Amino acid sequence: MKLVICAGPATTGKTSVLRHAARKLLEQGKQVAFFKLDVQFAEEDEELARELGIPTRKVYSGELCPDHCGVMVLGDAMEWAEREGAKVLLVETAGLCLRCSPYVDHGLGVVVLEATSGMNLPLKIGPMLSLADVAVVTKVDRVSQAEREVFRARIMDVAPDVTIREVNALHGIGIDPLVDRILATPDAELPMQLRGNPPVGTCTICVGKKDIGWQAHFGVVRTLENQVFYRGE
Repeated sequence: MKLVICAGPATTGKTSVLRHAARKLLEQGKQVAFFKLDVQFAEEDEELARELGIPTRKVYSGELCPDHCGVMVLGDAMEWAEREGAKVLLVETAGLCLRCSPYVDHGLGVVVLEATSGMNLPLKIGPMLSLADVAVVTKVDRVSQAEREVFRARIMDVAPDVTIREVNALHGIGIDPLVDRILATPDAELPMQLRGNPPVGTCTICVGKKDIGWQAHFGVVRTLENQVFYRGE
């Protein structure tokens, strides 16, 4: 089974891209499953189940960051998709933690960016872009040619080896090369590992400490002057 993990900021068109990709995969006789990972609300799984008749599931990360939750549940999601007879598992993750990469080895990492989000967005989202295999750029019809070229250059600055695909996610224009890339991806292998390293620090805020000020925390901390140091044993 092939594994595709799709991440990107909110409102970029991740679901629309995956909807068109799933439809084209089905037309080629590939059985597809869809797994949605979000924080507290999502209905994309229900929409795709109705529209395409494919097996879908979703998980809410709740108190965990989405990337943390993805590490916990992706293995179970793979087993579920296999039981459903899927040959391609499409995973859409909220991808809100910009320190982490949601992608895994032996899977295809796709990041979806909207051209209207500002020329410097590619410089701001870290491993979500730098460790991706394919960068899908949506809403290209809403910016000038010069802005498109600058946006593309910014992507290449961060991820020189990434494949850039400009698409119209509303109508599915430009999706075929992405589908070809999915079909050319080797099957996923177990056990799986994250692509790239998790953050280096243990975050006291993530484990529930609410006090304001670096003096109340331990681990890797930072002051207003950007001095980073370690407090604690």
